Amino acid sequence: MILRRKILWTVIAAIVCTLAFLPGVVRAQWALPGTLPPDEFGNILINRSSELSGVKPVAFSHYTHRQKFTCRVCHFELEFDMQVNATTITEAGNKQGRHCGSAQCHDGKAAFGHAEPHCAKCHNGDIGYGKDAYGKMKKFPRTKYGNEIDWSRAIEKGVITPVNYLTLKPPTDVAVIKPILLEAEWNMIPAAIFSHKKHAAWLDCNNCHPDIFNIKKKTTKHFAMARILKREFCGICHLTVAFPMNDCKRCHPDHPKVQE
Repeated sequence: MILRRKILWTVIAAIVCTLAFLPGVVRAQWALPGTLPPDEFGNILINRSSELSGVKPVAFSHYTHRQKFTCRVCHFELEFDMQVNATTITEAGNKQGRHCGSAQCHDGKAAFGHAEPHCAKCHNGDIGYGKDAYGKMKKFPRTKYGNEIDWSRAIEKGVITPVNYLTLKPPTDVAVIKPILLEAEWNMIPAAIFSHKKHAAWLDCNNCHPDIFNIKKKTTKHFAMARILKREFCGICHLTVAFPMNDCKRCHPDHPKVQE
């Protein structure tokens, strides 16, 4: 009887230790990537053709632009690819009103244009360019990861009201779709919760469907953490721009419930 009790307590202790160290174990198992400093997280260098044309790469700050525009505007209406340097952006195209030069953007009216003395504002090759703007964002709701700003709450609280379209209005019925519970493949890992409502505040349906995710639940093949960390599926956004994978509980809460 005493031996059985010892075995039972040994098993319980092992389970408690496993649960206590589980986040660390998961991070080690999946080798979650490090991130840039908060005032650089989400910044990218656009260099598909810049250096080939004899100019410095373009420094682009997501957190500066997303205060005024949702992701949908650039990655749907203006046809920017989700992957950096995958879109062919030219100075001639910008001057014709495409990409960065679109109306309400850098057309010389809504925002600075393409002539001197403004060139170095974009073509500076400095991924940390624009840190002064980050220092002025103290009123934003905070989080511990990425650039340490909770962008979803910023919209919900009215801190920002970014433009969601230029000419093509998004659908209005996406917000009523119930959140989806996605069971984890690992034991003792809580299910993930996906909210269409929160994503629709930033993205267009076409950003995800059908190229990244199938329309029907549980029909997307190879949807697993190992692939996400290779910048597939959720990793397209949640490795470099949206809150990073290190913020495990934002997707996998301790007690997941399908509710808004």
